[in-house]
This record gives sequence, structure tokens and C-alpha cells, in this order.
Amino acid sequence: MNKLQIFAKGFLKENPVFVLLLGMCPTLGVTTSAINGLGMGLATTFVLIMSNMVVSLVKDFIPDKVRIPSYIVIIASFVTIVELTMQAYAPSLFEALGIFIPLIVVNCIILGRAEAFASKNRAIDSILDGAGIGLGFAMALTILGAIREILGSGKFFGIDVYSGDGALIFVLAPGAFLVLGYLIALSNKLNKKLYKK
Repeated sequence: MNKLQIFAKGFLKENPVFVLLLGMCPTLGVTTSAINGLGMGLATTFVLIMSNMVVSLVKDFIPDKVRIPSYIVIIASFVTIVELTMQAYAPSLFEALGIFIPLIVVNCIILGRAEAFASKNRAIDSILDGAGIGLGFAMALTILGAIREILGSGKFFGIDVYSGDGALIFVLAPGAFLVLGYLIALSNKLNKKLYKK
């Protein structure tokens, strides 16, 4: 697999939300608006890139018995950086995302990529994998948040798109499941067309 394929697979072929169905807790919990989805996605992308890089660099020094706890400590260090930075420079977004920021530590996307990819590959490939999967996650959360925000409140990134009331269901949890279901179906259809075997 070349470097472009490593990076690009996270957007559609192995999108963590639409194909792998990973990270559903933040996906459904924070996507009430596009800005929340984008903020969570970018925070996760930073942690993915940095933790993948560090895991790939130190993988040969970590004993097999403490592999997973070591990965969690590495991931937690970068989550702490994201949390403190967001709290200092984007307090309103930090408030909106709430508990989901510290929960990035146990996000199965990040631990999964550390175990499945970064622990078996070189640093450059691991960084590209983290960037691709992370930006694919950010894209999915932003699209989901944008659709829910437009249909639920008539806004897009906080800007009025149409006047009048939106459908309240899209701001609530059932709306997240509805929109996600349709986006997964669309993603499956695109994947079948693009990646015919």
C-alpha cells in the first residue's frame, strides 16, 4: 500500500464512523451542530496523529505484557494537551463537548489504530494513517452535525439558513440515529461503486 492509499483509506473505504462503526459514543453525543462535530473530530485527529507517531517510535521498547497500558498512557498524555489547550483557547467549544474530550482516551478508534497499525509500521506511515483516519472521523462528525443542525434548528455553523422552526427530533438523540443510518447507507453505496471487486 502506497502512502496516498494509507492516508486516503480513512475518508471512505475505512471511514471509522460510516464503515468500521467505531467511536459511536462521541459520534452520537456531540453532533448536535457542525462546529461541535468539527471540534471533536479535529481534537481526535491530533491525538491520533501524535499517538500513532509515538507508538510507532517506541514499539520496540515496550514489553508485550504492558503494551496496551503503555498505549493508553501515551494517548492520555495527548488528550490532556488537547483538553488544556481547548479549555484555554476555545472555552465555549470545551463546554459544549464536555465529558467527551477526556473520553478520547478510551476511544476505540485511537487504541485500535495504535494496536493494528502504528505498532506494526514506521513513523511516517503511522502519521499518515492517523491523519487519514482522524480527518475521515472529523469529516463524518461534521457532516452528521451539519445535517442535524440544518434540519433541527435551521442553522449551519451557527448561521441562519432558513427562518422558522426546524424539526426538534434532529437535535435530539433519535435524530442522530436517523441521520447516521442514512449516511451509513450512502457510504455503503459509494464504497460498492468505487471499490468493486
